[in-house]
This record gives sequence, C-alpha cells and structure tokens, in this order.
Amino acid sequence: MEPACKRHFIQDTCFYECSPNLGPWIQQVNESWRKERFLNVPLCREDCESWWEDCRTSYTCKTNWHKGWNWTSGSNKCPAEAVCRTFEFYFPTPVALCEGIWSHSYKVSKYSRGSGRCIQMWFDPAQGNPNEEVARFYAMAMNSRATAHEIGPVLLILALMLQLCLLG
Repeated sequence: MEPACKRHFIQDTCFYECSPNLGPWIQQVNESWRKERFLNVPLCREDCESWWEDCRTSYTCKTNWHKGWNWTSGSNKCPAEAVCRTFEFYFPTPVALCEGIWSHSYKVSKYSRGSGRCIQMWFDPAQGNPNEEVARFYAMAMNSRATAHEIGPVLLILALMLQLCLLG
C-alpha cells in the first residue's frame, strides 16, 4: 500500500475509534466481533475523492474489508481464491471505494467540505472541529423524523375518527 493511501486508512481508524461526532450514525449490531457500528455517515465528497485518488494504484484483493479475510495465521490475509489487483480494479469510482470498503459505513455526500452537511475526515483541529455542527444537524433531523413517525399514527386515528363523526 502506498504511504499516501495508508494515511487515509490510519485517519479512518482514528476517526472510527475516537470521533465524538458519530452518534447519529451508530447502529446496534449482533456480530461476534462488535456490538455496534456506524452506518451511512455522510462523508464529504472531496474527502472520498482524495482517498480514492491516493489509493487507486495501491493493491487489494477484495471489495468488502469487513469480512471474508483468512485469519488462520493470526492476522488477516487475502482469501485463497482472491487476486491482488489495484484499488481502481476493485473500486472503479471514489463512491465504490468509500461506500463499499466498510459495508456502507460511509455514504458519499452530495455536499462539499465546509457545508455543515457532511463529515470531514481531514480538518485542522486548531480551527475547530467542523463535524460537531454536522452531527448536531443530523441528530436534530433524525430526532424530528422519529417524533413525526411517533405522532403520525395518532394523527391518522384522529382523522379517521373525525371522518366518522362527520359521516355519522
């Protein structure tokens, strides 16, 4: 793996392990090796494009790095039938890489860096963490949808009762 590519995976691991701003996307899972994961984090498209560009000439043997490795040696090795090829072969587009490599942990956003609507993998901490605003925005949006979803059935029942009253 080229050093420029490897730095994206190191940043991704640090982000996964340490970011306080992933709450809106944490999902419970029932897997032997973990109990939760993040899903569909809106990754800024520029961060995804940079990751792909820096990795496209490096080599891998599979598209989904979450599962399917050979662990018999104690570390992850490519499955016996897998062929090592460039990232560009396995991930022909930036979206294919960012959304596929970790089973949809990321969803490439239509928004750009600095929009307050996508998570930035890379930022200067001295200028603050732009992902705080993003996490707040999505947490509030998800909370609003959940509240609307809970109220929806009650409103439907009230509307049906009103119709019955008007018809009766």
